[in-house]
Amino acid sequence: MSLKPSTPLTIAILLSCGLTQLACAEIIYSFTDEHGVVHFSNVPADERYVPFIGSNANPGKSRTASNNGHPLASLRTQYGSVIKEVARAHALEDALLHAVVTVESAYNPRAVSKKGAAGLMQLMPETAQRYGVTDRFDPVQNLHGGARYLTELLRMFNGNLSLTLAAYNAGENNVIKYGNRIPPFQETRNYVPKVLDLYRRYQSRTRL
Repeated sequence: MSLKPSTPLTIAILLSCGLTQLACAEIIYSFTDEHGVVHFSNVPADERYVPFIGSNANPGKSRTASNNGHPLASLRTQYGSVIKEVARAHALEDALLHAVVTVESAYNPRAVSKKGAAGLMQLMPETAQRYGVTDRFDPVQNLHGGARYLTELLRMFNGNLSLTLAAYNAGENNVIKYGNRIPPFQETRNYVPKVLDLYRRYQSRTRL
């Protein structure tokens, strides 16, 4: 299913016709493209999709982060133990892995982007091969591969988390190409602060 309303009126009509009820039965994703067109789907094939939560959304925050604890909270719990183990194995904070997974796939292990990235941490085929991931849709393998990649990027960029996340999104060569700065790609410049914000939120919850 893919819906492409282009005006607030169209969105309102869709919501009044039951989109919010459908979202309660399964996760509905949305994103707004560069032309201002809002896209909806229950199959987030584009990496820009984030969970859509209807009228409960806080427009001042990322929809992914402002999900009022549902359904992402239950998914975080579902993958919490394995993410903790993977984080420990690679000397990373589980809050960081949760943040990356939230933005990359919203905890959907079957997510595939138009560019071909797949799984919880949206590994490209070459990245998966580099880190010995034979099944990108296997959550444990995918998490280990993504964690290994993050660890390598942290070493490459001397612990600079912003550059690490930029490289995770756009590739390390692009970060180097632009003088060890966040590349001037809108997607990457949106991605880095979004992950950092979630990372800090998840850190604060862990400390409670």
